[in-house]
Amino acid sequence: MNPVLLQATPRPGLDPWQLILDATPVVKLVLVVLVLMALACWYVIGAKLVRLRKVRAQSRLFLQSFWTEEQTGHWDDATMNDLSVQASACSGSPIAAVFGAGYAELGRIARTGAPDARDVDNLERALRRTQSAEITRLEDQLSVLASTGSTAPFIGLFGTVWGIMNAFIHLHGERSATLDAVAPGIAEALIATAIGLVAAIPAVLAYNYFVRRIRVVESEVDAFASDYLNIIRRNLLAD
Repeated sequence: MNPVLLQATPRPGLDPWQLILDATPVVKLVLVVLVLMALACWYVIGAKLVRLRKVRAQSRLFLQSFWTEEQTGHWDDATMNDLSVQASACSGSPIAAVFGAGYAELGRIARTGAPDARDVDNLERALRRTQSAEITRLEDQLSVLASTGSTAPFIGLFGTVWGIMNAFIHLHGERSATLDAVAPGIAEALIATAIGLVAAIPAVLAYNYFVRRIRVVESEVDAFASDYLNIIRRNLLAD
């Protein structure tokens, strides 16, 4: 046979999808786990993006109303009631939630008579407690991203090691070992590592991004809680 014709004959390629279908049960299980982890991460990423966008928009809307009232210098029951209605409309904002907690505590103080130092301390605790609860809500499900980012590469690596080990085990007893003999097994094993990285990299990037955004929100809520408490002390709980 003509050697030129042999060189021109294309070799059949390895189809990644067929490699996955032909993979060992352990490698298939690893791939399923990684795909589920990736899908869970993208769900959390989408939900957090929507949530933080809502937080930003509603916080800006409520703060605009709040500081407009502050500039007028008129702090009375009617002003607080109006802001309470605005806070209810901005239920997705941690800042509005902190205001609502303070408003509810002020109502309790008003029913007990003249405020004293203990009432002010209770008010401050109510604000801090709500602030902590709201930030915890924002951080919910971030552990999914953190866990995927830290474990997915190792899960994929396990699938790779298992696949390579299985490929070499099948060579036992063969008279000759060629690259063509082990290539399919090694290729299917490396797919596990690739999918592990595909799942982990977006999870790590998203986790770092959301942590930074939540820390910004936390600082804004903390600043508002301090300003709100000072305003209440100065205008509504003054002797």
